[in-house]
Amino acid sequence: MTQPSVILATASYDHTIRFWEAKSGRCYRTIQYPDSQVNRLEITPDKRYLAAAGNPHIRLFDINSSSPQPVMSYDSHTNNVMAVGFQCDGKWMYSGSEDGTVKIWDLRAPGCQREYESRGAVNTVVLHPNQTELISGDQNGNIRVWDLTANSCSCELVPEVDTAVRSLTVMWDGSLVVAANNHGTCYVWRLLRGNQTMTNFEPLHKLQAHNGYILKCLLSPEFCEPHSVITVNISFRYLATASSDHTVKIWNVDGFTLEKTLIGHQRWVWDCVFSVDGAYLITASSDTTAKLWSMTSGEEIKTYQGHHKATVCCALHDGAEPSPS
Repeated sequence: MTQPSVILATASYDHTIRFWEAKSGRCYRTIQYPDSQVNRLEITPDKRYLAAAGNPHIRLFDINSSSPQPVMSYDSHTNNVMAVGFQCDGKWMYSGSEDGTVKIWDLRAPGCQREYESRGAVNTVVLHPNQTELISGDQNGNIRVWDLTANSCSCELVPEVDTAVRSLTVMWDGSLVVAANNHGTCYVWRLLRGNQTMTNFEPLHKLQAHNGYILKCLLSPEFCEPHSVITVNISFRYLATASSDHTVKIWNVDGFTLEKTLIGHQRWVWDCVFSVDGAYLITASSDTTAKLWSMTSGEEIKTYQGHHKATVCCALHDGAEPSPS
C-alpha cells in the first residue's frame, strides 16, 4: 500500500479507525477496534505507525500495511488511556491514563520503562519542546511537570481547585503553556527557565473562551505564516479551543483576541489538529464527522463522513519525516 504524503486518521465510538484522503474526503482504510473506544490517536514522526489509546491499552498500527492487526500492544495501564504522544525522534512514547499514571515506553523494547504517579485521573499530557519534561493535567485540577532527567515531579500548580484540566498545549518554542478546563476557561503561563533546568510558570492571561467545556486546546505550529506577501515575515500564533458548545474558536496569542469562530459541527467538538503550516485545522465531533477548515477564511473546506457514532479524536501528519540522525 503506497503511503500518501498526508496521513489523516479519525477514531469513533463505532469502534473503528478510519484513514482519509485529505483532499477528496475518501476513506481508503478502516481498522476495526472491537476491544474498547479509542480516546486519542497519534502518528509517529516518521509516519510509519499510528498509536491508538484505548481502555486500558495502547495499540500501534502500521500505516503502510493493510493488516487489521496491531504490530504492538502496550498493556500496563489499568484504565482509559487519555493521552499519547511521541518524542521528536520517535524513540519513545508517553501516555497518561485515568489510572492516575503517566508512563514512558521505549518503542524498541517491551514493557513500560518509567511511571509517574499523578494521584488523579490524567486527562492530558504534553511533551515540552526540550524533550526532557512532560506536563500533565488531571481530573482534580492539578498540573504537574515531570522532569525526565531528574526522574521526578519538578513543579505542581492548581489553576482552579477541583476543576478538571481537560487539555494542555505548549508553544513550539517552549515560551507558553495553555491549560483548558471544564469551565470553559484557558489559563496561560509564560514558561521561564530558572537557574536549574526546572521550568517556572509565570501567569500571563486568563481567557474565558467558552460557556461549555473545552475539550481540546491547541497552539499553532512553528511554520504558521499568513498568506499575504506583504506580511510574510510576520509569524502569526494562534490558539484553537474546541468545545462542547459545538464550535472551535481561534484566538490570536498576541493579546488573546478572538480571530474566528468555526461554526458547522452539530454536536460537541472533541479534538482538533493543525496542518504543519498552520493554514488548516482538522476537527472531530460527536456529530460523527471530521471537518477540514481554512484558517485564512474560517470556512469549512471538507467534511469526512463515514463513522456511525461520535468521532472523538483525529490525527494528522502532513509534514516531512525527520531526517535520520
